[in-house]
Amino acid sequence: MSSASPGITPAGSPTITESGVPAGGKRVLLAKPRGYCAGVDRAVIAVEKALELYGAPVYVRKEIVHNRHVVETLRDRGVIFVDETSEVPEGELVVFSAHGVSPAVHAEAAERNLRTIDATCPLVTKVHKEVNRFAKDDYDILLIGHEGHEEVEGTAGEAPDKVQLVDTAEDVDKVEIRDPSKVIWLSQTTLSVDETMERVDQLRDKFPGLADPPSDDICYATTNRQVAVKAMAAECDLVLVVGSTNSSNSKRLVEVALKAGARASHLVDFAHEVDEAWLEGVETVGVTSGASVPEVLVMDLLAWLAERGWGNVDEVTTANEKIAFALPHELRKVGKA
Repeated sequence: MSSASPGITPAGSPTITESGVPAGGKRVLLAKPRGYCAGVDRAVIAVEKALELYGAPVYVRKEIVHNRHVVETLRDRGVIFVDETSEVPEGELVVFSAHGVSPAVHAEAAERNLRTIDATCPLVTKVHKEVNRFAKDDYDILLIGHEGHEEVEGTAGEAPDKVQLVDTAEDVDKVEIRDPSKVIWLSQTTLSVDETMERVDQLRDKFPGLADPPSDDICYATTNRQVAVKAMAAECDLVLVVGSTNSSNSKRLVEVALKAGARASHLVDFAHEVDEAWLEGVETVGVTSGASVPEVLVMDLLAWLAERGWGNVDEVTTANEKIAFALPHELRKVGKA
């Protein structure tokens, strides 16, 4: 795991035991899997390696991942986050975030002689390649995702003349296609599985010939974290999701928890953001974290809850993740040299 987010357990943290969902008593149910996915870990390590190899400053276009703690930690180490490539001084090093960028961004970086490291998550890159493949075959591509999200902007930018964004049910009504036999849906990788399939069903009612992606676009980590929350939500009076407000997959976990039966659910970046009023009348607290959240923040929250009487923690496991991605090729080339 990245040193920008060490998995240090705070002093006085509760002991975590692994079991199925227990019954009764003042307790915490801790979802597993939770936290960092392979794509996030790869992106954060890429920035750390760039700092190690080239020294500060290292520029990063947008946030490397959507997490306040990670961004603030890297900023303290000499990373400069910019909104646009044009803000990077000519000839400097810039890292592209895990969410991916469009070909236009790559072209602008080349024009300005920027040295680049592409930390796009390989699962996002897969969707980019799908867009290129179906655009080349002259398909209309219906991209299910959230308007304004960086991943969506990068993906749609692969073939802007062939991609239509479908965010809401109202967007379905606005879609127009040229050939009903050549239309396919793809999706942002961090969506709610249930919400995405609801949108697909709406699109298929309108376009019966709608083709499915060659493989799932929603990433394994997003799916796994949602499944883990569903497994415990009905037992929870309150589910606390550790994550930032600009993290799509973290916000989806709050929604999934509520739909799966949790009485209440809230998103917090840090333990101190928890409103103690939320704990009134609560016996069972569920805890999970988004795919860009370092484990130290979850341990901080468990320690905070333990101080208030929720020290009995049972880990509810629905999957064991062993996926890892190689570093961006730009860094692998340096390593070989």
